[in-house]
Amino acid sequence: MNKVEQNRKAWNLLSKDHYEYFRNKFKEDSYKLNPIVSKELGEISGKKILHLQCNTGADTIMLAKMGADVTGVDFAPDNIHYAKKLAEELNVNNIDFIESDIMKLMEKHEGKYDIVLTSDGAIGWLPDLDKWGNTISYFLKDNGFFYMHDLHPFFLSFDEDLIDDGVLEAKYPYFGKEPDEADEIGGYASDSKEAKNYFWMYTIGSIINSLSRAGLFIEYLNEYDRCDSGMGGIEIDEEGLSYYPALENKLPIVFSLKAVLR
Repeated sequence: MNKVEQNRKAWNLLSKDHYEYFRNKFKEDSYKLNPIVSKELGEISGKKILHLQCNTGADTIMLAKMGADVTGVDFAPDNIHYAKKLAEELNVNNIDFIESDIMKLMEKHEGKYDIVLTSDGAIGWLPDLDKWGNTISYFLKDNGFFYMHDLHPFFLSFDEDLIDDGVLEAKYPYFGKEPDEADEIGGYASDSKEAKNYFWMYTIGSIINSLSRAGLFIEYLNEYDRCDSGMGGIEIDEEGLSYYPALENKLPIVFSLKAVLR
């Protein structure tokens, strides 16, 4: 079984837990789109959006609730199953979901979009950023834009067991070419599961260069010392973003960028 197939199998193990977590959040009316993403996307009502690596569809649904016509894509069949189930239960109709590896999406889907989007913990699961960049370019309308928000690779290079105490000790190679192999997968929305999985470290340069090679122009690159809850941090600010008090203004946790076709 290759690495992508291993990852697909691992993510399937989390799907039901993620669905139940986000269903409860929607039921409580406590789930919100990441405030950084919401602010930077701006008005999206009436826009046609392609949401790459959508997991079980919580953010896809939020985008649809904001008035966009949204198509979510994920490579894990159970993620797509539960994304469709969640949208149906919430009576969100301006939405569709496609099961596909992003590396193969151009072979399975046609269409042009006003916005292609990916966010929060997605990019490191992809083995080929050049293919990713070409996929984004392929699905963008001439006057559309690509938006991404994800963990900053500099932040990802530090030991996650020490950073809560404000201790920065390099653990993962920023310039590593081989994927990091783990035997467990899980997080804030699920208990850890035993499953071999692979995460490819990326650099800011590799992301920008892959998009540039695909014919995209970077309009902005922003960096933040705080993130959506569940991605890191130990304190919550007035916007609901999480941060490390000892590292405030000292370390980028996430970044965002916007790109357009040249």
